[in-house]
Amino acid sequence: MTKSNKLNLFHYFKKYIPLYFIALVSITASILLDMIAPVIVQHIVDDVLIARNMSILHLLLLGILGIGVGRFIFQYAKELICDYCGSKMASEIRINLFNKIQSLSANFFDGINSGELMSRVKDDVDRIWEVAAYMGILMAEVFIRTIFAMYFMYRISWKLSIIPSVGMIIAGIVAVLMEKKLDGLFEEAAQENSEMNNTAAENLAGVRTVKAFAREGFEINKFHKHNQKYYELNINLSRVFVKYNPIIEIVTRLLTVVTLLAGGILIIKEKNAGAVSTLSVGALMAMLQYTSGIVWPMEMLGWLTNGISSARASLKRINKIYEETPDIHDESALSQNEFAENIVTPFDINGDVEFSHVCYSSGERKILDDVSFEIQAGKTLGIMGATGSGKTTIINLLKRMYNIDSGEIKLDGVNIREYPLPVLRQSIACVMQDIFLFSDTIEGNIKLGARDTISSPEVRSALIKSHSAEFVDKMESKEQTVIGERGVGLSGGQKQRITIARALARKTPILVLDDSTSALDAETELEIQNELSELKGMTKIIIAHRISAVRKADKIIVLDKGKVCECGTHDELLKLKGLYWETWKTQCN
Repeated sequence: MTKSNKLNLFHYFKKYIPLYFIALVSITASILLDMIAPVIVQHIVDDVLIARNMSILHLLLLGILGIGVGRFIFQYAKELICDYCGSKMASEIRINLFNKIQSLSANFFDGINSGELMSRVKDDVDRIWEVAAYMGILMAEVFIRTIFAMYFMYRISWKLSIIPSVGMIIAGIVAVLMEKKLDGLFEEAAQENSEMNNTAAENLAGVRTVKAFAREGFEINKFHKHNQKYYELNINLSRVFVKYNPIIEIVTRLLTVVTLLAGGILIIKEKNAGAVSTLSVGALMAMLQYTSGIVWPMEMLGWLTNGISSARASLKRINKIYEETPDIHDESALSQNEFAENIVTPFDINGDVEFSHVCYSSGERKILDDVSFEIQAGKTLGIMGATGSGKTTIINLLKRMYNIDSGEIKLDGVNIREYPLPVLRQSIACVMQDIFLFSDTIEGNIKLGARDTISSPEVRSALIKSHSAEFVDKMESKEQTVIGERGVGLSGGQKQRITIARALARKTPILVLDDSTSALDAETELEIQNELSELKGMTKIIIAHRISAVRKADKIIVLDKGKVCECGTHDELLKLKGLYWETWKTQCN
């Protein structure tokens, strides 16, 4: 894929140029056969019907049959090639667009909804596919057919050919005016389609919450507003099309009538004047067929203009994604392969973590202010603090989901910017607050991203340690049970235990638990905490609101408004009688 910040369609088109050339040759051959048909009709009228030369009729009829067979072969070849090339191009564009989206940093996804991204990956690429599959080649066919038809018409009678020439100029002007009107409207309609898709997707994903709060009416009204606006934009598109397209239709319908009338008058005048006829009846019939032949290209102008405008609007929207650049770059001096000389795999990292005077802001809001702490490999760090104090942000910065404003974060004494991103992120297993399970088997969810490295026995061991085996074994297919989207069908506690099993199965040097036992009962929480405390050779970072989750940690830091206000062990913090002590007193009483 090109590194340009725009979608370069030629990059995809160039590899199919030979096939498109064959399609173009097929179209040209088909059109030439079409151009021969009126000549045969001319001979049938002039030589067979008028001159009564029946001996050539069978040859002329065979010629018409041959033209039909030839057109079928060439048109079929054109359709097959264009469909193949268009589908391949669309597939490549879609996967590269998806890869581009995946490469963008978390900041990008903070400012865009999933419905809009879905619309760009599906609907907008489909509009480009339509051009690549048939609209583009139809434009070529319109152009070639028009050139050939005009050539044969001017050969017959330059006087009569002026009529369709004028009609074509009028139709072309109308098509250009229509395209200008449609361009902006298509972009608005595409954007509103994204909004409507996102509203529907969001509602369906949270349908249980909607029903629990009896918000069906509100959500229906919300969707109705987007649907109504989308309807109005499409009506506006139709109004433009209805305003201009009938002009093209009228012009094309009048062409045949006016050409027939003018040709008839010319023949009658020459006959009455006794002059040598420059236009025979057969030639007039051929002229009418050629005129009808250019009616189709003119009628296509409106439809093609509509499609091209839609594709241009889609291309603009896709390019907005390509213009985005990730905030997080792999800044390691060595490639991942070269880095492997010192660190063969992410699991060779020991797990020493150090934050030194770290500051981070999101927009104008300061989230972390001069945060410093360190935890040695194999030890446990507890992080506590009120909601919004920056606890989860610490983990996101450690994984380089965002870049810090100032300070330094080190892993095993090395600035995390020096690690290749895959090495860094694969060395940290996280159980976050926002539980996400895919529509897959339980085993598939646990092996997520590591299907080739995590064995079934390791999955089983992780299920036991996370106390997930208790409910998984009761399911009909056990680990092979398919769970619904986002874990539908499982309770909150069961989903938490599955995500804990997912993290444990990786055996990474660093394990992060972000309020990961909040949905569990006290007994199960205690059992899981005991299991976690027995894990050796793994640095554990536990973020929690409950004292019970962090009290056994080797070090606990308390955050307040983005700053570390207290640091020490459980007993040391109680002696300070600060925020930690107040929390302990509240929870214990």
